[in-house]
Amino acid sequence: MLTRRSLGLATLALPALGAAARAQAFPERQLRWVIAYGAGGPSDQFARLIGRQMASRLGQNVVVDNRPGGGGVLATETVLQAPADGHTMLMVDNGMAIYSPALYARLPYDPDTALTGVGLIARFPLILIVRTESPIRDWSQFLAAARAKAPTFGSGAVASPQHLAMEYVARVARFDATHVPYRNSPAALQDMLAGSVDCMLTDSASSMGAIRQGQARPLAVMSPSRIAALPEVPTLQELGLPDAEAYAWMGMSVPAATPTTAIGRLNATLNQAIASDEVAQVIRNLSAEAVPGDAAAFNTQMRSEIARWRPLIRDLGIKLD
Repeated sequence: MLTRRSLGLATLALPALGAAARAQAFPERQLRWVIAYGAGGPSDQFARLIGRQMASRLGQNVVVDNRPGGGGVLATETVLQAPADGHTMLMVDNGMAIYSPALYARLPYDPDTALTGVGLIARFPLILIVRTESPIRDWSQFLAAARAKAPTFGSGAVASPQHLAMEYVARVARFDATHVPYRNSPAALQDMLAGSVDCMLTDSASSMGAIRQGQARPLAVMSPSRIAALPEVPTLQELGLPDAEAYAWMGMSVPAATPTTAIGRLNATLNQAIASDEVAQVIRNLSAEAVPGDAAAFNTQMRSEIARWRPLIRDLGIKLD
């Protein structure tokens, strides 16, 4: 027989049962993945590829929503204005998650508290290159030349991972260098190959084509270990810079209030998508590295990078507003 007490307990249990049912049902509808880049570009194509893989596993479409502009502010605001239920995600990179608070005096949100990571998708090793016609053939020659005369170096933007990494290397290796910013990495690479700037510390996706074609000479990589695409090229750590590690990377984040169950489902599905043959092949073609892991590991990485890169940005006096 149902007593008043048992009816009361059953009533109290209904909200918990409802929450559990919703967690099991996630996702309940189409998902939206907001990216801060225009349609047709490399990031857009990569997001659509991963989105298709995730959709087939989640049983719901993943629609890519392009919101370029404002250094990622528009895309981030779009995600933060959506319900924090896991159905709206943000593609993040170094600039949006790590650099922005040091670059902009007034952001309409705090990325450190408003967002939380789902997972790291891929990271792109940074490679120090000169043009093949350069007399510089290795790191020791580069360092001697740089200390004798400050080199010029190009990058695709002010405060890009490539720009900041080179500033870091110049500091710890004790030489001066002059930054020459371009509208994008291909334009910077083209000018370096033409001899307009001396060198670049650029990502594998941008530089491997020129290296394979014999147009650029790699001197070192800024990874803790040698990369598969260039096994003969030493790391800067091997060459005497023990903390020289930096990547360009992309990942997925959601509003901080998103339920952990939804984050866990997104993380597991994202890792499965990255491991799929189709996505893994694209990552290899870019000489990038897939980095499957849980959300906690991604958040830990971002906190570590904040501690390293924001003080450097402030020391350099870089502001974008």
